[in-house]
Amino acid sequence: MYLIVHTIHLLAAFTYGGFLFTDNLFMSKMGQSLGDEEAKRAREAIMMHVRKVVPYALLVTVGTGIYMFPTMFGEIGEDGLTKLQIVLLIKAFFGLWLGIRGGNQLFFKIDPFVFKSHKFPFYVVILIIILSQVMQS
Repeated sequence: MYLIVHTIHLLAAFTYGGFLFTDNLFMSKMGQSLGDEEAKRAREAIMMHVRKVVPYALLVTVGTGIYMFPTMFGEIGEDGLTKLQIVLLIKAFFGLWLGIRGGNQLFFKIDPFVFKSHKFPFYVVILIIILSQVMQS
C-alpha cells in the first residue's frame, strides 16, 4: 500500500511543481513575445484548465504526505531526533503550509494574505525537492 501511495504522491507533486515551474519560468514571459492583451488571454486560456487539476494535485500531495509521514518518521530514539527526522519535519512544515494555503484558496476562496504570486510557492517546492535529496544522503 505504501508504494502505491508514494507513487500517487510523486505524480501529484510533479503535477503541482510542474505547473509552478512552467508558470514562473515560461508563462510569466509570454508578455515579452505577445502583446499585453494577448498574453493575458493566453494565460487565462491555460489557467482555465490548470484550475481544474493543479489545486487538487496539491491537496493529494499533502494528503498522501500526511499518510506517509508516520512511516518515514519512525520512533524518536534515546539520542533525540535523527537528521532524517529533522529534515522531514522541516519538509512537512512547508508542505502543510502549501496545503493550507491551497485549501483556503480552493474551498474558502481566501486569497493568501502574503506571497500572493506563485513565486514563493515555487521557491518552497524547490526547497522541498532539496530537502528530499538531503533526506536520501
